This record gives sequence, C-alpha cells and structure tokens, in this order.
Amino acid sequence: MKNKRFTKNDEGFICKNCGELIEPLKYSSRNHCPYCLNSLHLDIMPGDRLNECGGILEPVLTQPDSKKGWIINFKCVKCGETVRNKAAKDDDGALLIKLTNPDNYKK
Repeated sequence: MKNKRFTKNDEGFICKNCGELIEPLKYSSRNHCPYCLNSLHLDIMPGDRLNECGGILEPVLTQPDSKKGWIINFKCVKCGETVRNKAAKDDDGALLIKLTNPDNYKK
C-alpha cells in the first residue's frame, strides 16, 4: 500500500522557540510559527507526525516560487536533516525576505 504524501493536520500550538500561541491555519496544515518561522521535526511525510526526532527546525533560507509563493528551507538542530515547506499567508513577510540571504538572519 502506498503512503499518502500529505495528511491534513491543522492544529494550534505554542512555539517551542519564541513561546507564541499559534492558531490553526484553517486552509491547510500549520507546520511552523508565523512569527519566528521555526518548526518541529515531527513529520516524515507532511502532516503524519511519525518522525521521532522532535528537534527544532530552524529556517535557514527562503526562496520565492512563482507558483507556490515562498518556500522555507529548514535545518534540524538535533539531527541535521534539511526539509522544505511552503510559507503560510500569515508568516512574517519581512523575515521571509530577510532569509533570502541567510547571512542577514541573526537571532
């Protein structure tokens, strides 16, 4: 049986990096904080929550995509894996732009 590529999983959470209360996205699955763009390394396939790592995924680079909007590239601080995800409509636009040059991103 083939695994699904996307499991809808739109839950609110408290960001492990900045502490903000994050509401569900309501049009897709929320997977990162719209304020600091950090995420948790929880998925193997989007939304499945089957990854045991659980480390913080830090945004390291953003790239504009003419069809998908912004793409955020993350690196896990625990295991080093890199993953990508689409930005959400309510993400911090200034931070998305700043991350097009990762040398500009200072915590």
